[in-house]
Amino acid sequence: MTTHQSSTRGAERWRPKPEDVEAIVTGQHGNPFAVLGPHGGLGGRVKICVFAPEAEQVEAIDAESCEALSRLLRIDDRGFFCGEAGYLLRPYRLRLRHGAHSWDIWDAYSFPSQLGELDQHLFAEGRHDRIYEKLGAHQTKVYDVEGVMFATWAPNARRVSVVGPFNSWDGRRHPMRRHPGSGIWDLFLPGIDAGEFYKYELIGADGQCIHKADPYGEAHELPPATASRVAGVSARSFVWDDADWMARRGDTQSRAQPISIYEVHLGSWRRGEDGALLSYDRIAHDLIAYVQDLGFTHIELLPITEYPFGGSWGYQPVGLFAPTARYGPPEAFARFVDCMHRAGIGVLLDWVPAHFPNDPHGLIRFDGTALYEHEDPRLGFHKDWNTLIYNYGRREVANYLVANSMFWLERYHADGLRVDAVASMLYLDYSREPGEWVPNKFNGRENLEAIEFLRDMNAHVYGRHPSAMTIAEESTAWPQVSRPVHTGGLGFGYKWNMGWMHDTLQYFALDPVHRRFNHDKLTFGLIYAFNENFILPVSHDEVVHGKRSLLGKMPGDRWQKFANVRAYLAFMWMHPGKKLLFMGSEFAQEREWSHDQSLDWDLLASAEHRGVQSLVRDLNALYRGEGALHQFDCEAAGFSWIDAGNAEESVLAFLRKGEGEARPVLVACNFTPVVRHAYRVGVPCGGVWSERLNTDATHYGGSGVGNSGAAFAEAAPTGGHAFSLTLTLPPLAVIVLVPR
Repeated sequence: MTTHQSSTRGAERWRPKPEDVEAIVTGQHGNPFAVLGPHGGLGGRVKICVFAPEAEQVEAIDAESCEALSRLLRIDDRGFFCGEAGYLLRPYRLRLRHGAHSWDIWDAYSFPSQLGELDQHLFAEGRHDRIYEKLGAHQTKVYDVEGVMFATWAPNARRVSVVGPFNSWDGRRHPMRRHPGSGIWDLFLPGIDAGEFYKYELIGADGQCIHKADPYGEAHELPPATASRVAGVSARSFVWDDADWMARRGDTQSRAQPISIYEVHLGSWRRGEDGALLSYDRIAHDLIAYVQDLGFTHIELLPITEYPFGGSWGYQPVGLFAPTARYGPPEAFARFVDCMHRAGIGVLLDWVPAHFPNDPHGLIRFDGTALYEHEDPRLGFHKDWNTLIYNYGRREVANYLVANSMFWLERYHADGLRVDAVASMLYLDYSREPGEWVPNKFNGRENLEAIEFLRDMNAHVYGRHPSAMTIAEESTAWPQVSRPVHTGGLGFGYKWNMGWMHDTLQYFALDPVHRRFNHDKLTFGLIYAFNENFILPVSHDEVVHGKRSLLGKMPGDRWQKFANVRAYLAFMWMHPGKKLLFMGSEFAQEREWSHDQSLDWDLLASAEHRGVQSLVRDLNALYRGEGALHQFDCEAAGFSWIDAGNAEESVLAFLRKGEGEARPVLVACNFTPVVRHAYRVGVPCGGVWSERLNTDATHYGGSGVGNSGAAFAEAAPTGGHAFSLTLTLPPLAVIVLVPR
């Protein structure tokens, strides 16, 4: 056993280079493991260096016997100690003294790296699907010692340290080990517990000292605070109880099934009595009952990845791997999803790989260089949103995003990802004037690197999780967005039909007297309705920023406004395509949506608002119950016009058709306040046709005009059909009939 006296004399004979000591104590050393911790030992004594500015004396202690291995000599008054010990096989502890106080800690620099060469190689190649299991902060054991392994990618940094309350946010205390080949830095810190706050302190390539949140951190401090937080193993080892849902998810989310999505912003769906945000657990309890009652098949959450500014609604995220702390810890979000699944409700997440904010604690110039973004603002800056664009051509950045898509599907059992702002990714000249963008290598406007990233992401999602879905918010005529990668498509499962949404909302905003001049806004969408697998969205973007609520968009007096809302929703549900409706629209909220307050639930005390809600409930039941309304949502075989040309009277009629024993569904629409009596409509079969739904029914708030529940199809050929119905078309209404 080495004695204190001999070790002190050894330290006097051997000392590290003065420039290394100076670099360590000033926090400038870029390779701390070359100086700190144990060195040598093969055929000789082990040299130990420690930086402990809070201590007056330091001893190296055997971890098992607690006997002193070496008393280290303080060779710099700023807290640098060194000495010698016998051959060491395992990490050791340090006994620190200051005055009458003493305490023991593990020497973090006596632990080896846990980052394998294969991990580094795959990451550098952009092919590490689970890199989030290696980078970030992870509770683990090394040599049976509990602690946290920290790792981050910062290839151009001069020095990277882990800082937090455990070291008084002092970047000199825990500088990390650099792996030059991959640009990854790592450090195992024993004794760090779950819930501990931390950041990375970097000396960037420009020599500036900066503090950054962890790009791979799985938990963050409650905004507006900006630290990352060590996530406990409870989120990673969450015991799921949704096996039944996961087993049948593929059938539930196929194109032939009804998909009706309720879009939700968790912070404003419902709040506590004092206006406080509710927890994931409380929201789940209330939201499940509500969604089940109305018959939606899925919810879609505005981004829940951690974001600093509430006014961004989550669309400017900083912590892509962390559920926002606004509603609770990560394991609470896992419970939220699990509860939804056990209730038979799918969970879709809005996902934002298009851009990131310029908050100083985020990804911007992460290591002092444009690492995640482009250096050239013509490629890397969104002037509309004051955000930065990912450099999809850098393999590690693409890997970061692809792995993140896998993370939400695997760690939190998300059923799909709705990818935000895809159009801004596809085009280099998106929202740019001439001279503000850089053409691709073929002198074109397509962002080839972003296209490759999207295809790679979708191939990974459907390759590993074929029962999940990806959805593109894409507003242009880019071809084959929802077609497989191997056929030249982008590989998404579905695409939002933004053209349909804009056309139909413009039509319904018109006074009915002018609608006959804009009839094509309702019919044009059927020309391209089956070019993609479409979702019809009436999303949050359409009820905010001066666009008015769905009710507020409608013309006429109060009765007509509600009638128009009911007619619009019925037209949407009967039209080919899956459905998405933003919260509040299902009961015709009167004001625009505000992310800072709850929906106006008190409106349901009014019969007219309850009527719209009842209609949505019945529309979902009809959509789910009639195969013709969903089996061919994405195929032309499921639709045929009966009467598409009556612009003068603003009347439309069409058939929805299914397969096998699915009966046809007749939809007749009258978009004027004039009742149409004895209106003849051709149908494919005779006999009694039951009126399954009438938006003018009194229990929805309508006037009660209709067909007394049924009509008889006689053998009177009309419009190419052998039979026809003589119908009464209610004012500003949609009626739905099926053969009895």
